[in-house]
Parts: sequence; structure tokens; C-alpha cells
Amino acid sequence: MSSKLWRVFAIGCVALTFSSGKLDESLLIEDPLITGDPVAQVNWVDSVFNSLTFEERLGQLFMVAAYSNKDQKHVDEISNLVKTENLGGLIFFQGGPDRQARLTNYYQAQAKTPLFIAMDAEWGISMRLDSVPDFPKAMTLGAVQDEKLVYAMGKEMARQFKELGMHINFAPVVDVNSNPDNPVIGYRAFGGEKEVVAQHAVSYMKGLQDNGVIANAKHFPGHGDTEADSHYSLPVIKNPEQRIWDVDLYPYEELFKEKLMSVMVAHLNVPSLDDTGNIPTSLSKKVVTDLLQNRMNFQGLIFTDALNMRGVAIANSPGEVDLKALLAGNDVLLYSQDVPKAKALIKQAVADGRISEKEIDRRVKKILKAKYWAGLNKYKPINTHKLVERLDTPDTETIIEDLYADAFTVATNKDDLLPFKQLDLKSFASLSIGDEGKQFQKYLSKYAKFDHFSIEKAANETTHNNTLKKLEDYDVIVIGLMGVTNSPKRKFGVAPADVQLIRDLEKRQKVVTVLFGNAYASQQLEGLGNVVFAYENNNVTQELAPQVLFGGRAAKGILPVTINGQFSHGVGGYLAPSNRLSYGTPESVGLDGSILDKIDAVAEKAIRIQATPGANVLVVKDGKVVFERSYGKLEYKDSPKVNSETVYDLASITKVLATTQAVMFLESRGEINMKNSLEDYLPELKGTNKGKMVLSDVMAHEAGLVAFIPYYARTVQAGSWRGDYYKTAAATGFTRPVSNDMYGMDALRDSIWHWTVESKVTPVPRGASKHAYVYSDLTMYLMQAVVERVVNQPLEDFMDQNFYGPLGLSTMTFNPAMKMPIDNIAPTENDLTFRKRQVQGYVHDPGAAMFGGVAGHAGLFGTANDLAVMMQMMLNKGFYGDVNLISPETIEEFTKNQSRQSRRGWGWDKPNTQVGSGGSAGDLAPKSTFGHTGFTGTCVWADPKNNLIYVFLSNRVYPDANNTKLLKEGIRTDIHDIIYEAMGKK
Repeated sequence: MSSKLWRVFAIGCVALTFSSGKLDESLLIEDPLITGDPVAQVNWVDSVFNSLTFEERLGQLFMVAAYSNKDQKHVDEISNLVKTENLGGLIFFQGGPDRQARLTNYYQAQAKTPLFIAMDAEWGISMRLDSVPDFPKAMTLGAVQDEKLVYAMGKEMARQFKELGMHINFAPVVDVNSNPDNPVIGYRAFGGEKEVVAQHAVSYMKGLQDNGVIANAKHFPGHGDTEADSHYSLPVIKNPEQRIWDVDLYPYEELFKEKLMSVMVAHLNVPSLDDTGNIPTSLSKKVVTDLLQNRMNFQGLIFTDALNMRGVAIANSPGEVDLKALLAGNDVLLYSQDVPKAKALIKQAVADGRISEKEIDRRVKKILKAKYWAGLNKYKPINTHKLVERLDTPDTETIIEDLYADAFTVATNKDDLLPFKQLDLKSFASLSIGDEGKQFQKYLSKYAKFDHFSIEKAANETTHNNTLKKLEDYDVIVIGLMGVTNSPKRKFGVAPADVQLIRDLEKRQKVVTVLFGNAYASQQLEGLGNVVFAYENNNVTQELAPQVLFGGRAAKGILPVTINGQFSHGVGGYLAPSNRLSYGTPESVGLDGSILDKIDAVAEKAIRIQATPGANVLVVKDGKVVFERSYGKLEYKDSPKVNSETVYDLASITKVLATTQAVMFLESRGEINMKNSLEDYLPELKGTNKGKMVLSDVMAHEAGLVAFIPYYARTVQAGSWRGDYYKTAAATGFTRPVSNDMYGMDALRDSIWHWTVESKVTPVPRGASKHAYVYSDLTMYLMQAVVERVVNQPLEDFMDQNFYGPLGLSTMTFNPAMKMPIDNIAPTENDLTFRKRQVQGYVHDPGAAMFGGVAGHAGLFGTANDLAVMMQMMLNKGFYGDVNLISPETIEEFTKNQSRQSRRGWGWDKPNTQVGSGGSAGDLAPKSTFGHTGFTGTCVWADPKNNLIYVFLSNRVYPDANNTKLLKEGIRTDIHDIIYEAMGKK
């Protein structure tokens, strides 16, 4: 006999074995409780069953509530029930993972029959336990169109359940929330359309059951169209039977086809299904037996909803309600409040002939069959070692991130405002209502310069008027509407006055409102031009929202419910991303976060050995920032901690993120030719030793220029400034900032240029055709002059107008001390040689400082995030957001090796050409990598082969530039190699 025929035969035999002796249509549907080895299953069930007395068998019908946050008295009560009543199982509620695991082991050790351990965990075990993350609520999931993500969530929940020794999740909710005023379901439902609910419920269920955890569909026959909460009263549903079949039972029928293993029957009064007084559906034989089991052919386990709920307990005492539920046809009596009394009443009912012992035995065997399916035939205690770490893994976080991201729904987008474009032509402000929205504001600032404001929910009229005044000069206001609740009676926590404030703002400005909470709260937002649904308010959604608004991520969500004419089921859909950076977990792009964690030890070592007082490390893979951590402080002494907004002096990174960018921009447009000479652009150089230098040689450091010129030495005498060059305060002819309280004469830049032009050129080596490679700062003084001559504009202004502004880089700038709070800028050297003061907010390089803080080789400041944006634009082949800055051909030409003498490109540094040697880059970096290092302790590298970016920022020159430990210890290169190890490279 073939394996397939054997399975059909075995299924039939098992079905007959556990049936009540009546052959009916239910036998035509495969029993969802049968395992792949039905004979072994039957043998185990019979063995356990036969070892139990009738009294002990009755115990299998009960599951009681257990907590891991209660006192010893509660533990003793549960322990006593387990031992004396042979309980079928426990449903755990509030507590902590480790405590629950230890209690589970304790209770299981006392049980004669292995216990079912269950939890009502609709959005994961965090619904009941601390120390673990939330999965999205059902309404959020309803907006997700990718069913594979919902399945992945179910699978991950199953893994967590098994780590905790649990077997049943009382989820998913399959109620079709057709009533917006439903006080108990609402956000707990996948939506208001039966197809959406069914599709998502099937995916969730399969994720659980395919991975060894029993799913439970609730609340049968449908709690979606109620205006009462069965926890507190008995809701009445007056819909006709045909409507219930058409809508509420539809998801169940779809789930039954996919082998759903269990159902929870709700405490509802549905006259069209049973008109016997005010009988709850959980106690109705017409509903539980006639409808669910006979007419719908369901053969899985049937649970009551909790028997302590007022919807059923208000008219039935403990024990009595258990008997009624059993007589109605339920298999498992959930949250029983008096097991001994219930047992006594059931035995009396058997004696009275109200239910047969045979029928009870059938249900007990059904429960045991499910226990075998769940693996309780091979019970093992829970391993509690590092349990919390095993529950919340990087993969867990990635799934959560992906689900929330895919749910974001752009419901209205007037004039295609989103994703934001032309960032340099807009002034932005954010307003958080009902919450500070710190993460929301932080991530908005990663995309553009923002000023942030917040007000309390339902603030008074004065506050609203003041807010209107504060916001009047901004072009775009991004509003985070927070403090949203799930109460229809309280308008979901949205104050009408707050909505009016939004409407007043929208009359005069561009406004985008992000609703962080229950979608039904949008009832009051009808008519607004730009509304985005985030569905929930937490750190994840606050971080994701700006990514959607600026095109770091696509918006894919579909509104799963109908609220009004504007916000109806199906609005939303795909809003394309715009190639801006996104933010997420390493695992989401295939990196091993546990290996990236090794960066911590290297960075902490650097601080411990005083190679630098602090640092920022950032990693981008496939356009997503997946690692961004801050270490140490701004100074070695007690000082502010480094954070992601700390601005650093980039030193020679200026060469590639300012001057070289400008040259590439102009070369892309044919305004600069790398084969031309300096004198073609700077006629005053004709006849000098610089005039015939070819641009390509200059930018490859092969033009014969000396490495550097100590310009400052000409302006000091006897260890002090010369008064004809500097003043301690700005004065006529002395307006060029060199440091705090130090101003250079206006002609100082002309002097530096004169000294540069006059400088010697190294001779061409004998027998060579060109100058030897000498890394020179003078390269960028000369190229800065070329750029400024071609564009007729200072380099600083050109870069801000064409690069930093359009790219939304709010911190990448020159002379930051004049533009931002000094406390957020990392200090550099305590300059005892030249400036005689601690340098902070002014460029560290003396020559660049004398040049006014804006030089082609140094002077640029910025955060790690802003550097990453620039490098991602390079990896995007010149595109970023809505701007196209440099041609792909130009990028390829400038970033490839341009010398037979060195590893250099044009302007760009690269790894050593020798195999296995990275030079300034990590040894594992491909040779196609390009980037640069900076004297202050910085580096930035982009790898086009792996679409990877690495940024390291520090102020290693604080307080002494002679500190070379960062280089000697290989801190930057070691971190670079760790990133490749996280990719699986060796």
C-alpha cells in the first residue's frame, strides 16, 4: 500500500476511533489534530488515557489561569490543582519570561499528565510578559499586503512559544470588525473586510502550526459587530443568520480548509443562532455542537472563552458555568474558577444521564491527541539559560521592523507632496501632539534640517495660538498625532481642538499628518490633504515614519478598514521610494549583528587606551543604515557623551566630500577636463612652476607638489602671533575667523595663495616620465581655486547650494561654530603651537584656519549620517532622492585606480593594490573600494561591489595631535574588517 493510501486509511481509522460512533460528513474532512504518525499517536493517547481514573480524566478538560508575577500563595494554589485535579493545562498571564519558565518546569514536574501551556498572545508574548518586544497588532497587520511577512511573524511567535515550553496561542482574532464603535475588538481585528481577515488569519495560523504551536481562531461565531465588551457584559448581536454566514463565519470556513486546530467560542448572545433566552454562545449547544461541529464540520479542539468574563459569569456561578459549557459541546473549559466544584457537577450530570461517560472520554482523548501533536509525548523541561536573549533575537527585531514598515499607509498625498522633494527649497518643522515624539523628531532630522516642537494633547487655546505663531515661517509642517487611544466613546483620544489646529495650519502651509495609533481615530481627520497611517505609536513606527515621508522606504500599506468616505478600505497602495537612506537591522540586509557587536570592543579599547575620547561608527548596507553607535565622550574628562548628532572635524575627508565632489560635478557637465592644465583655468599661473600641471596628475598627487607648507610659521614670532596678522577681536581688515577670539587679516588668504604658488616643485626622478607620488595638501588648494574660478562662487556656497542643501545635510558645513551650538561639536587639539587655545568648532588644520575655515583640503564638519548620505549618492551613481549630481561615468573614472605608483584615484584614496593589504582600508575590503581618512581620526569608505559604506568619526587629536595610538593600534581598519566578517568574508 502506498504511503498516501496508508495515510488516508489511517486517518479514517483514527477519525472513527475518536468519533462518537456516528458516521457523518465530518469524517470527510481530515482531522487537523492527526500527526504524521497516527498509529504512534493512537498508542500514546490510549496509554495515557488508560492510566487515568475517571476523576483524573475529568481534570484534562480544565485549564486555569497562572501568573508569574504573583506571590507564593498563588503558586501553591496552582500547584495543588495540578497535583490533586490532574489539570489539562495552564493559561499564563502577566509576568516575566524567566519566572514563567521556572514555574512551568515546576508545575510540569508535578503533573501526572503533561500540561498544556497556553497564552493569549495576539501580538506576541509581550502581550503578557515583560522584557520582550511587541509584534504589530492585528489592524497593523491587516494593512500589510505581503502574506509571507505575516507567516514569518507566526513562525517567529511559534519559536518563542517553544522556547517557553508553550503549546497553544489563543490567536489569531478572526472577527470581521464591521462596527467602528466596537469597544473590544477594533485594533485587534485584521480589518473590516472578511477576505482581508481570512487571508491574514490563514497566514498567521500557518506560521504557528507549521512550526509546532496550536493556533486558535476566536471569537466564534464573530465578535466584530458589537457595541459591548463581553469582559463586562453579554453583547447582543442582532444580525440575521445569513449575514453571519456571509461575513462572520467566512474566515472560519477558510481556516478550516487549512487545518485550523482549535477555536475559541465567545460569550455573545446571537438570537438568530439560538433564541433560547439570553444564552451566551459559549453555553449554546446550537452554536457549539450543531453549528460549529455538525454544520461546519470542525473536528479540532473547542475552547470556551475565559469563564470568568462577565458576559457568561454574570448569570452563572463558578462550576455551574463549566458544566453548561461542557454540555454545549466545548472540549476545554478555559479559566475555570472552581475545578473541584465543576468536576462534582459533571459527575452528577453523568449520573443523571445528561452527558455520557463515553462522550467525556471522547473529548479527553481529543485533548490527549492534541497534546501528542504538540510534542508532550516527549516532554522536556525548559532550558532557562539566557532565555530572554533567545526570545528576542536579531531575527525577531527584523521581522517586527519589516511588518511595521510594510503597514505604513499613505492615505492622501495632495499634489504628490510625498516623498518630499527639493529639500533645499523648503524649511521644515515638526509638531508632536500628545507625546514628545523623540524618535520621530530624531529621524526626521536625519533627512533634512528640522526645528522641532511638541504640545500636550488637548492643549488650551493659548497654547494652540502660540504654536500657530511659532510655526508661521516654515514651508512644511510634519505633525505626529500621538496619544491616540482605542476607545470609540472617547473619540480614540483625539481632541477636536487639536484637529482644528492641524486644519488651521493646513490653510496656510503644507502639512503632513502622521497618525500614530488606531486607524479609526481618523474619523476626525476627513478633509486633510496629507495623511499617513502608522497604526501604532512606538519607537519602531516613530523611526519608520520619516523614512516613508522622505522616500527612504516605500509605503506599501492598504487601509484595512473603512472609516469614512475619504478613508475607506483599500486606500493607500504603493508609494515609490526615492533612493534615500533607510534604517534597520543588520539581519535585514544579510549581515550578522552578533559579529558587528565586536565593533564595541574595538571602539571601547580605543577609548580605554586614550587613542580618542569618543567615536561614532556607522555602517550602511544596500542603502540601509544597519549599525550606528556612539562611544565615549567629547573629552576625556567629565563631558557630554558622544551621540549620533555629534559633529566632527572631518579633516582630509574634505578633499573628497567637498573639492573632489565639485570637480566631479563640473567634469560631468563638461566644464572641467581632467586632461587640461591648471593655467587653462587659472591664467595667472602661466609662467609659474604650477601652470603646466595637468589636473589628472594634480588629483593623483603626482604633479610634483610638496606634501604641505607650514603657513602658520610665517605668522608667528617668538612663539606668539604677529599682531600684523591676527587680532583677538574682529576689526576692520581683520574679519577672517581662525579660532574663538582670534581673527586673521582679510588678506591672509591671498598670502597663503601667494606662498602656495611660490612653493618649490619636486624634480621628476631620473629616467621617469612624470613626478613621483607625494600625498599633498596643496593639491586641493589648487583644485579649490579651479572650482571657484569656473563657478565664480566660493567653494562653501557652491557645495551648499548644489550638494549639501539638496541632499538635506543639515550638519555638513564649514565653520560650524557660527552655525550651531558649540556643545554638540567635538573639540580637537589644545593648540599650544599656533592658536594658543583649545580648538572647538573651528577647523583643526592651521592652513585651513588661516584660509578662513574653508579650504579645499580641510575645514568640512559633519555627522556620520551626513557622510553616509554623500557616500550613498556615490554608490547610487550620482543619484540621491530627487537630485542627479554626477554622471555614473565620472564616478567610475574618479574612483578607480589612476596611478602605477600608488593606490590613489583622482582625489579618492583606495585600498593598497597588493592582495591581502588594505592600507588605510581594512584588509578584507575589495580593491574597488574608495574613500579617505582624516588627520583628526576619521575615515569613510564605500564599497560598490558589496554596496557597503563604513564611517568612523573621532577626535583623536584631542588634546594633543601627536597622539597616534588610533593609527598604531589599527582601530579604524580593524573595525572595517569586522564589517566584512559580518558579511561572511574572511
